[in-house]
Order: sequence, then C-alpha cells, then structure tokens
Amino acid sequence: MSKIRTRFAPSPTGYMHVGNLRTALYAYLIAKHEDGDFILRIEDTDQERYVEGAVDVIFETLKQTGLIHDEGPDVGGEYGPYVQSERREVYKKYALELVEKKEAYYCFCTKERLDLLRENAELQKKPFKYDKHCCSLSSAEIEENLRQGLPYVIRQNNPTEGVTKFEDVIYGTIAVDNEELEDMVLLKSDGLPTYNFANVVDDHLMAITHVVRGSEYLSSSPKYNRLYEAFGWNVPIYIHCPPIMKDAQHKLSKRTGDASFQDLLEKGYLKEAVMNYITLLGWNPGTTQEIFSLEELVKIFNYRNINKSPAIFDSEKLRWMNGEYLKKMSLEEFHALALPYILQDLKDKPLNTMKIAELLHNRVEVLGDIPGQLDFFYALPAYDIEMYTHKKMKTNAEIARTSLEVILPVLEAMPEEDWTLDKLHDTVLAKVAELGLKNGQMLWPIRTALSGKQFTPGGAFEMAEILGKTESLERIREGIRLLQ
Repeated sequence: MSKIRTRFAPSPTGYMHVGNLRTALYAYLIAKHEDGDFILRIEDTDQERYVEGAVDVIFETLKQTGLIHDEGPDVGGEYGPYVQSERREVYKKYALELVEKKEAYYCFCTKERLDLLRENAELQKKPFKYDKHCCSLSSAEIEENLRQGLPYVIRQNNPTEGVTKFEDVIYGTIAVDNEELEDMVLLKSDGLPTYNFANVVDDHLMAITHVVRGSEYLSSSPKYNRLYEAFGWNVPIYIHCPPIMKDAQHKLSKRTGDASFQDLLEKGYLKEAVMNYITLLGWNPGTTQEIFSLEELVKIFNYRNINKSPAIFDSEKLRWMNGEYLKKMSLEEFHALALPYILQDLKDKPLNTMKIAELLHNRVEVLGDIPGQLDFFYALPAYDIEMYTHKKMKTNAEIARTSLEVILPVLEAMPEEDWTLDKLHDTVLAKVAELGLKNGQMLWPIRTALSGKQFTPGGAFEMAEILGKTESLERIREGIRLLQ
C-alpha cells in the first residue's frame, strides 16, 4: 500500500471556520494515524474572495493547533508550488490535454447568452445547465475565435446518457444520472482554474490518497470522477464529512454570526478544548471517553467511524469541555492564562491575583466569563439594602445590621497577621455559635457588605482575605451605615 497522503486546501478568505478546521483536523489525523504526510495547499483561484493577510491566519491557526504540515507554501516539498495561483501553467496544460481527448471543449459564449440561459431555466423552474452550444464548434471555428482573441473558458464535456457512480467511505455508493451533470468550467477566462478542476489536478500531481471534505461536495464528486477517468488517473479515497449545524435547520456559518476559531479563542476558550470538541462533531470513538489530547486522537482515530448525520454545535457542551480542561490545569498554569482577564476588573489594585485565581479555578468554564465577576474588588458598587434580605439564608435588613454590628469589633480585634482564610473562618463561626445564629445570618450580610453583589466567585471569608483587613472593615462599616 502506498503511503497515505492527505491535504488541507483552504481558501484565504480571512478567518478559520469551525468546519474548515475540522476538515484540517480529520485530514491530519488520517495521515498521522498511518505515519503518512499531511499537506497544506492554498486554493486562491477565486481572486474576488481573496482577503489580504488570510494566508497568515491559516499558517498561524495550524501552528496554534499543532496540525503541523509536512509540505506547504512555507515549508516547501517536492510537489510544489503549493499555492494554486502559482500553478497556472500546470492547469492550462491539463485542460488542453482534455480538449485534445474531446473530454473538454472551448466555450466562447458571452455573459449575455449565459444570462439568457439562466433566465430561461428560472422561467421553466429548472436548475441551470449549460446547453453544450460550443461543444459542436468545428476546429476551423475554434481557431478563428482564438485568432480573434475572443474570451473563452474551457468546459468539461460530460455525457448526457448513462450513470456515473463513485464510492464514498461514509456515504457508500453514490450514483448520478449523467443527464444531470453540467459541463462545468475547468479553466476560466482569466486563465485560472475553477476550484473543482484545480482540486483534481493537484490531488493527483501531489499523490493525495485520501480526500477529506464536507458533504456539500458530494454532488460535485461524479464530475471529479469523470475527470480522473478522462486522464486515466486513480481515484483517491473520498471521505465526505457531515455538516456542522447550529440547530436542526441551519448550518453553522460565520456570515450569520457564528463563531470562527479565532472568535472562540478571543472569548477565552482553550485551543485544546476547541480541537477536542470539534473532533467529536461527526466522529465517535466508540467509547464513553470524551476528553482526548491530539496525541491520543492520532492513535485511535478511525475515519470509518465518521457519521453520516449532521452534527449540532452545542455551545453548552463546548463550555463544559473547556471547563474540564481548565480544572485539569495546575493553579499556576490557570493563573497565567486567567491573569489578563482578572486584571480587566482589578485594574491597578494591588491584590493577590493568585488567591483570586484559586477562587475561580474550579468555577469558571470559559476565561472570557471572568471580567465582570471581580469588579467589586476594585470598587464597591452602589447597591440596595434589599440585597441583605435572603430567604434561604434566613436574613433581612434588620438581622443583617445586627450581625454586622456584632462582628465588626471582633474583626477589628484580629491581628493583621491573623487575617487569613482559616482564622477568619474560625473566628467568625465561633461568634455565630456563641450568638446561636444560623451561619447564613452572619455570612450573607458580610458577603453583601464586601461585594455589593448577589453572586460572587467566592464566599465571605475568601473575599475578606483578598481585600485585606483595612478595606474589609471599611466596607462592613459602610454596610452598617447603609442599613441604619
């Protein structure tokens, strides 16, 4: 068996869609599972959609995710160049070879004529299909048109009778009546190939054995097969992946505001969690395990376990998985990642960020959720005395004022060096027991006085330790004033 070679062939359109990244990941895993080669090819034949800097986004994303390519525009290789716009002469050569074999033909139809064909198809409520008008041009007519410099495209010459079949690993045998096949454009009037033609030529010349792409290309595959047959080339193994959906009716799409890979990173998701999650969008390991490293996936990935059915992008599942990755980290690793988000709230306040990270470590699922949770550390927000009333804690404004007035001198008497989580816990709860109160009747008022919030990442003792004695006492006194 020849060495497995897969490719990722993105168009440089400005961002890395989650579906594109999954294609890259599956292609990488298929190759590396068999110690094969993973190739990066840039498909920039659609110059109208080209976005400046988009190629750098592709390089950076593959580097970030660990999908290191063996060959590509930036690393070279024996099958280059790996940018399609640099292979113009290659495509022209093979297009003309098909013309010689009568498997393709020159088409000189004007835009006006093609528009008229489309209008007629719409009126008849039929899909547009070129009518092979130029297929019957004589050699003399073709030569005269070329001599005059008339613009032309080269079209594939598909049969109008019979059936074309191809095999897909996921979807099985796909058969299409040839009368449904359009004579697709292979070479455009600007001399650049269409996406479909360039793919076939490049996949063959680069010895690609397994082609991984989205199921939206299933309908084009019969036309690809006819090209392979026309050239007398071996057909690669097709692996069409199911679409990624935002819900049962709508595909995930950047155009409708769905997150790209870069968007997810900016929201505070970890690249490892995102990669782990998108692996499971359409593939099943056959076990209950859900958390995998890239190295583990290389060992176990079997592309035959890719599903046919569409995969729903479940944001809550991704959040959960991201949280699991954060919990697995050491406190030091988590602190390093969380610090920029923590400082958005703390600003220039000199508090112990490691203690704050410890509070957040097992409570945060996405790093981007941190800003807004800690702003009370910087400055106590204005809040209403109604916040001191909490039915479950069995407290109200009157009980809260009494509790704060009782605990204030106790806290004032604590030495500065004793202002620690454990000492605060023991001292306050000893007073609670002495007074015969419920814990919440003391802790909820302290927590409210310190934060002015109903929801905080830590309790009264954690907040008091981080704020320090001086500021904690000042906030409790302010709470008493508010309750009077």
